[in-house]
Amino acid sequence: MAFQCQRDCYMKEFVTSVVSCCPAELKQEVNGKKETIRGFHIKLQDTILFPEGGGQPDDHGFLGDVPVLRVTRQGPDALHFVASPLEVGQEVQVKVDWERRFDHMQQHSGQHLITALADTMFGYKTTSWELGRQRSTIELDTPCVKPGQLQELEECVNEKIRAHIPVMVQLLSIDDPAVEKVRSRGLPEDHAGPIRIIDIEGIDANMCCGTHVSNLGHLQLIKLLGTEKGKKNKTNLIFLAGKRVLKYAEKSFNTERSLVSLLKTGPDEHVEAVDKLQKSVKLLQKVSMSITKRCSCSSCRKEGDNEFMNIIANEINTEETLVFLTVGEEKGPGLFLLAGPSELVTEMGPQVLELLQGKGAGKNGRFQGKANSLGRRGEVEALLKQRCNQRNSQEE
Repeated sequence: MAFQCQRDCYMKEFVTSVVSCCPAELKQEVNGKKETIRGFHIKLQDTILFPEGGGQPDDHGFLGDVPVLRVTRQGPDALHFVASPLEVGQEVQVKVDWERRFDHMQQHSGQHLITALADTMFGYKTTSWELGRQRSTIELDTPCVKPGQLQELEECVNEKIRAHIPVMVQLLSIDDPAVEKVRSRGLPEDHAGPIRIIDIEGIDANMCCGTHVSNLGHLQLIKLLGTEKGKKNKTNLIFLAGKRVLKYAEKSFNTERSLVSLLKTGPDEHVEAVDKLQKSVKLLQKVSMSITKRCSCSSCRKEGDNEFMNIIANEINTEETLVFLTVGEEKGPGLFLLAGPSELVTEMGPQVLELLQGKGAGKNGRFQGKANSLGRRGEVEALLKQRCNQRNSQEE
């Protein structure tokens, strides 16, 4: 049979009666732990709550004021799992969680449209799909999808949405010759009743049990996020439809705004800034690992600034460690920082300045400045190491 939710996907409330009520259990994951909930399976004379199937999750809603936690299909019947029993013959008002339902309608109809056009335009067949909580995935029978094809497909998909093409539901008997002409990945073994066809006018006719929009205009828009390598030479196409695109845009903007505040750069420079930060962290880890108590350490890199060098120095215990950092070309001009015990920095700072032919000043255990040439950096390192060894010998 076809349920009322399949005959009218836009119906939000429906009055029906209870056919049976049997004890049942539901296994759910709560806070990462699997729990078994005891309750009841309710069969209704008809329902507007869709039972999971065809890659689409089930609906949520209410039977009267009793929440429906799960809806599954058993042959021609839908089983509604609830925590409280209902009397057989009792008349109940069924209410659907419309936000969840319409989201599923948008994603499912979006999948049909993408699948049809991917096949028509490039010959890529859909082998499976998944309607996820945040994004959905279509498995295409191809090793890869070229970026140009992805863009062309997205443009064509949204062009069809803007054209407000009707989406119709047909119910055919299983022996109807028209069934042979529609796209299908087969029927479930326990299928009962007529064959349901989702017909996107002039684009696609597909066997399907799910809930769908009545017009492509109700999809609003579709965003193809990209592709991932699938199993057995297949490609997973990731997409969002309808309100999910708007939520994604809002979330992306909020993330972008936060990154502007954290990185102190514009959106177009975020990738470069994060890359620079990652390299700084790796260098900091490398420098930190090379340090032992009462020794000196040094590091040189081509890219960076005074802020970068001070960040590294701040992460090191410079009360006992003498740190010498430079940024710039190996034999060209650059910047330098000497950090460590105050008396040692005060003593060695001017000597470092002289060797690097630079200008600078220091206080509070920091001596930094500009170097006209980093060509004698090796001599500075040797000088600092020698002085540190002398200091350690005196303390021992």
